[in-house]
Amino acid sequence: MANIKNKQGVIGILTGGGDVPGLNPAIRAVTIRAIREGYKVVGIRRGWAGLVNLLRDPKADNSENIQYLDEETVRKAGRTGGTFLHTSRTNPMKVKKADVPTHLSDKYTEDINDLVPEVLENLDFLGIDHLIPIGGDDTLSVGVRLYQEGFKVIAIPKTMDNDVPGTDYCIGFSTCVTRTISLTNSLRTSAGSHERFLVLEVFGRYAGFTAMLPTMAGAADRCVIPEYKFDIDQLTELLIYDRRRNPSKYSVVLVSEGAMFSGGEMVFKDHQTDAFGHAKLGGIGELLSAELVARSPQFNKGTTVNVINQKLGYMVRGGDPDAIDSIVPMAYGNLALDLLLKGIHGRLVVLRNGRYDNMPIDVVTSSKKVVNVKRYYNTERLRPQFHSFEMNPLFIMTSEAN
Repeated sequence: MANIKNKQGVIGILTGGGDVPGLNPAIRAVTIRAIREGYKVVGIRRGWAGLVNLLRDPKADNSENIQYLDEETVRKAGRTGGTFLHTSRTNPMKVKKADVPTHLSDKYTEDINDLVPEVLENLDFLGIDHLIPIGGDDTLSVGVRLYQEGFKVIAIPKTMDNDVPGTDYCIGFSTCVTRTISLTNSLRTSAGSHERFLVLEVFGRYAGFTAMLPTMAGAADRCVIPEYKFDIDQLTELLIYDRRRNPSKYSVVLVSEGAMFSGGEMVFKDHQTDAFGHAKLGGIGELLSAELVARSPQFNKGTTVNVINQKLGYMVRGGDPDAIDSIVPMAYGNLALDLLLKGIHGRLVVLRNGRYDNMPIDVVTSSKKVVNVKRYYNTERLRPQFHSFEMNPLFIMTSEAN
């Protein structure tokens, strides 16, 4: 069914990129508020893929691409993790020829194709007046493009890495930190039993917040992050020092997936890239572990220290949201509706210094958000540093104002 209108209008909502706990509460908040304000809500399935693959035919079965939402549906889903609308990393601005939908293959024949015009026509076909994408900087960059093309867009930031510019907080970050601390503490028993180094690889392609915050909270002795290329001998010596001081004879380091050795580059699984041009990271934890074993004797009186190496990965991504990732998405969804009801568009809803606010949506593509190494990372000790917590935001180092 297409182009369903009512007295207020139709709101589309989608989730793109990696799943995180907190997406379903955000969908719930938007939907319930919108329906009560007199709007209809259309869920776009599988992120931007739903709007790329849609068939503009009233008789076509588009159930794989869209889902009309009601209060009962979102209430049940809102208690759970992940996204019931599903997700993808589809980038309508750069669709490979092999990925162009069959019904568009005669029209788009380049190696890389811009399908944003099709997305805009599909939004019109569905009768959607306003679009609320929930995602990281990649997903939201498409929202920026649509707004520049004249469509009414309000964006909600989501990513475990917490690196969407303009906001102190992205949906999913708190649960990621909570799980990282919990899983690290669980693995301490094995590390202590065997007197080993514990190397845990965590998320963070360009920003090291997911390694920094758990380390600051006491989950690890050291952390290495993408913003600073570390010296492996320095890290080995520090971990030996930590291990000697620990009565259980073990030490812990958190490694951001995008961390790099001094003189080295990011470690990739293969040469394939996603739709936004990112090669899949993976392996820095294994590489670091091997180097620690090999180098440990020179700092440990000739005795080798073995390693327990674990990539936390989807263990911190799956499952139900924690308290913060239940509350913030509810607030973000309502903030988006506040703006929409005032006729304001082209905004990103945000948290800044403990207060809910909004920013121009193009902040997503016009800047980068990373750890301020000079202020928050001690390069001699390879761990977070802080001088005062007074008047800092909840997560200390995640505000660009600091």
